[in-house]
Amino acid sequence: MDVREEDPYAKAHPLFAANMPLSRLELEAFDRLPRRAVKIVLYDDGEGLADVAAHRLEGLGYTDVCVLEGGLEGWRRAGFEVFQDVNSASKAFGELVETRRGTPSLAARDAKALIDGEPNLVVLDARRWDEYQTMSIPRGVSAPGAELVLRAREAAPDPSTTIIVNCAGRTRSIIGAQSLLNAGLPNRIFALRNGAIGWTLAGLELERGQGRKAPDPTPEREADAVARAREVAYRAGVKRLDPDQARALAGDAARTLYRFDVRTPEEFAAAPFEGFRNVPGGQLVQETDMAAPVRGARIILADDRSVRADMTASWLAQMAWEVYVLDGPPSGAAKTGPWTPSRSPLPQTPSIDVQTLKRRLNEGSLTVVDLAPSPIHRRGHIPGAWFAIRAQIDAAFKALPKDKTIALTSPDGALAAFAAADLSDGPGAAPLVLSGGTAAWAAAGLPLEAGLERAANPPIDVYKRPYEGTDHAQAAMQAYLDWEFGLVAQLERDGTHGFYVI
Repeated sequence: MDVREEDPYAKAHPLFAANMPLSRLELEAFDRLPRRAVKIVLYDDGEGLADVAAHRLEGLGYTDVCVLEGGLEGWRRAGFEVFQDVNSASKAFGELVETRRGTPSLAARDAKALIDGEPNLVVLDARRWDEYQTMSIPRGVSAPGAELVLRAREAAPDPSTTIIVNCAGRTRSIIGAQSLLNAGLPNRIFALRNGAIGWTLAGLELERGQGRKAPDPTPEREADAVARAREVAYRAGVKRLDPDQARALAGDAARTLYRFDVRTPEEFAAAPFEGFRNVPGGQLVQETDMAAPVRGARIILADDRSVRADMTASWLAQMAWEVYVLDGPPSGAAKTGPWTPSRSPLPQTPSIDVQTLKRRLNEGSLTVVDLAPSPIHRRGHIPGAWFAIRAQIDAAFKALPKDKTIALTSPDGALAAFAAADLSDGPGAAPLVLSGGTAAWAAAGLPLEAGLERAANPPIDVYKRPYEGTDHAQAAMQAYLDWEFGLVAQLERDGTHGFYVI
């Protein structure tokens, strides 16, 4: 586990290192590291964060925690490979798939010519719904990741229809197109080479705010998709189990077990599977390090229509996971409501309610420090609040007014409470914590302010993706593509991946 913030992590890390910032450790550890006896190796790059993280994890009950000698620099000195960006292992796997299978692709201008001139064509966008709505290829229809095999034949019932699969960059385009090819669809199938980044670099226009979704299949086409996906999973060596066998795996204290519901968020919200966390299949393949950072863990996938679980499992198996598909839904809708994140109990800290905070802000006797992730802070924060990062809060306080009481907030108040506890033994008065966090302020009908005007720390908590725009957007996008093209060679140099491609 790399305990730095996401931006420095994205600039350099070992292939299978997962990012869990010290700032968010108590919020993430229990779900991402569900077995307290799992061996955990922590590192930073000389910032002193790993030792603090080790102490906190031991306080949460983890029993086998150590710190990498020399940190990231020690890894480099040993001559080991260092990777960039986020979800690097999944992206490297996607590049390996294209290399091994020769996944057909179209350059942006060739795809544009087909889109403009060929009526018998469907563009399927393999990203999340929110990403699709932000920007999409002309004629693009949303079919996130694991939905592709379930819905493609309904979207393109004519075998002579050409299908183009796209994403923002390369990985989900490649995995999506190859999923359809692996499932034996009779259509001409292409990945959009370099995705929306390649489209933009070619000087082509993207659409915004589209709402097209791939249709639900007829019973006949769904049965066909079930059979195709099952055959792909079989070829990949995916194992199947029933609920009793799943319970037996859960009772094995020697192995970490993850249980994921790979349906759409809407299906999960309507009827959650008890004990299963919702991570739609396409995103699970793309972001395995975020959902399941423990190498050697077991994974059980659930899907009441089976197609999404089978296709997702087929890819995870090729990425060297011990993955199982649960036959049928686990136990129907959860009796206790949908899955909620686990976290350690909140510490007792001095608090302040919304109305008192509002009054003291008006009086000018209080400063608010917002510990929300910087994208959330940018979207809306308490007027006048400063942005800060919990792991750097000591440095942040040096930028704040010295003659005012400090009140900490975060989206629901939890992160603020943990941060206040960090500071309770320090010099000066302990900060107050806004009860209910910024959500309580908004629920009271009070206004929020957008932007990031007062940053007590640089916003390094989030890595800015090349396709999100920079001052040198085209150069950044091309550099990102060049990096992806080099991943197969990096995998070979690294030599630890264990991937295979069916």
